[in-house]
Amino acid sequence: MPDYQTILQAIQDSPPGQAIASSPWMFPTLETAHVVALSLVVGSIAMLDLRLLGLGWRTHPVDRLARQILPWTWWAFSAAIVTGALMFVSNATLYGVNLAFQLKFALIALAGFNMIYFHKTAFARVAEWGGALPTPPAARIAGAASLVFWASVVAAGRWIGFTL
Repeated sequence: MPDYQTILQAIQDSPPGQAIASSPWMFPTLETAHVVALSLVVGSIAMLDLRLLGLGWRTHPVDRLARQILPWTWWAFSAAIVTGALMFVSNATLYGVNLAFQLKFALIALAGFNMIYFHKTAFARVAEWGGALPTPPAARIAGAASLVFWASVVAAGRWIGFTL
């Protein structure tokens, strides 16, 4: 079985990896699209999190706000995954062992677990409290944790460029 570094090298040597690495415009274009997509992800999530904390959109019930925002969030998250994966293949041997890159993925996983927990617990009863202020403690905790995780994802992502 090939080791991790061999797999990373094969990814980097793939036709998409070579095309992106050798092009003067592909990586910057992907990076720009990735930053825009991630900005939409974090911005849309922050809107909902701030509502959970009672700091914004106080007149909007949480379930209605979620229905309006989350489709944009998922579209932007999908775009961020695609653009991020394409940037990764251009220099997989460095990204794959980069601590900031690994930290970014760990933080995205934590944000995902927080979201799943929130949807399985507090949000499952949103019809009971959707317009209430303050929101239930579990919703406020999930909102605060989400803001911390996503702000940390952005920080780790910026850190990547300074540690390669």
